[in-house]
Amino acid sequence: MTSINILISIILYFSILLIISFLTKGDGNSSFFNANKKSPWYIVAFGMIGASLSGVTFISVPGWVEASKFSYLQMVFGYTLGYFMIATILLPIYYKMNLTSIYTYLDSRLGSQSYITGASFFLLSRIIGASFRLYLVANVLQLLVFNSMGVPFWLTVTITIILIWVYTFRSGIKTIVWTDTIQTFLMILAVILCLIKLTSLIEISSSSFINQIVNSPKSQIFFFEDFKNSNYFWKQFFSGVFIAIAMTGLDQDMMQKNLTCKSLKDAQKNMFWFTLVLVFVNILFLVLGFILTEFAEMNNINAQKDDLFPTIANLPLMGFIVSAVFILGLVAAAYSSADSALTSMTTSVCIDLIKIEKIKSKEKRENIRKKIHLLISLILILVILIFKYVIANESVISKLFLFAGYTYGPLLGLFSFGLFTNFKIHDKYVGLICIISPFIGYYLTEFLKNNFEFDLGFMILVLNGFLTFIGLLLLKKK
Repeated sequence: MTSINILISIILYFSILLIISFLTKGDGNSSFFNANKKSPWYIVAFGMIGASLSGVTFISVPGWVEASKFSYLQMVFGYTLGYFMIATILLPIYYKMNLTSIYTYLDSRLGSQSYITGASFFLLSRIIGASFRLYLVANVLQLLVFNSMGVPFWLTVTITIILIWVYTFRSGIKTIVWTDTIQTFLMILAVILCLIKLTSLIEISSSSFINQIVNSPKSQIFFFEDFKNSNYFWKQFFSGVFIAIAMTGLDQDMMQKNLTCKSLKDAQKNMFWFTLVLVFVNILFLVLGFILTEFAEMNNINAQKDDLFPTIANLPLMGFIVSAVFILGLVAAAYSSADSALTSMTTSVCIDLIKIEKIKSKEKRENIRKKIHLLISLILILVILIFKYVIANESVISKLFLFAGYTYGPLLGLFSFGLFTNFKIHDKYVGLICIISPFIGYYLTEFLKNNFEFDLGFMILVLNGFLTFIGLLLLKKK
């Protein structure tokens, strides 16, 4: 696929998003923050698939099969329990309190410092996370398209963020709910087309293909043998439960979409169907990973992990359509995270930090929201350029991204303490507890790994939440 063809595909993609933005234009902050609570639940459910997958998952999950087999499904099964708890415990609270930002709950339950701390940890995580995902995709586009045209990286990034700003600045979440639907469709289409093409290339029938997967050691799902290993079943399952709760139920980005539904009942239906479809889609990604691995071995293609899917999808024998849809799926995966992150961060700053709802003038509120939206866009550009020109080391950047994920541990601890205890606390020290906990968690993880060969894996999230919970107990008022 030539760079011109890729560029034309991307231009068409953004044209569709801009048309959606025009068709969904709203009437101010209410549309931007909660879509006037009129979003159809089934549209929200489908769109959330793309937001939950992200560009990292789109590339990584198929590449995990060679080394990890189908063990990722253990975590996916954990997600289902986590989403059930979100639907039955968290959503009723959010709807009862009529929240726009979910971190407002912390203010009413624990105090103003807990509230600011929760919102700040979310903002930190999202700024680093969204920047990292966009950085990865911008690098791919730079190599495939813009280097040959003489376009510098900083301009690629700037144009990218400007395009996101353009289609989100007017109606925010009202637009995102619908653009997420297009982006999810493109991701799933890319997987399905690659599967169809690859099965035709290796000339295998659907029935024998299923038998091959079932009978292959690569399709092993459950691992109970070594509890020290990161893919041990109970580690993965409970990691999935708490990842779902923390990174969906306690994440303004994901919950803001849920809170645009007309009622609690609709939001709960959305979570149920979202869970069902997400399990199916993740199975689809793993099946794709299986056939990609088989195809690479049969054709002596030297590509592993994150390189596997892109390498094979862009082979000439895959054809123009498959390669084009893959590129669009990759771009959609990155932008489905970035555009909603931009909107949710704008919402959090306006509601949680500036307290925009206390300003009487509607015009002033809207002007402030527009300025914050622009400011966050500029911050994203700046962070991506720092990744590229200042840090310039992908392993360091990956560690930053990993550490940003640690910030969900303190959020898990804060909300758990609020939900499952009746204690009042000395709120002014909460920020210190939430800063210290991830560092203690990191060093404990390294200690266990280096001295006992015990890999906590994704359970680090639970450890950080537990450490935060214990710290909050120390702040309990007598």
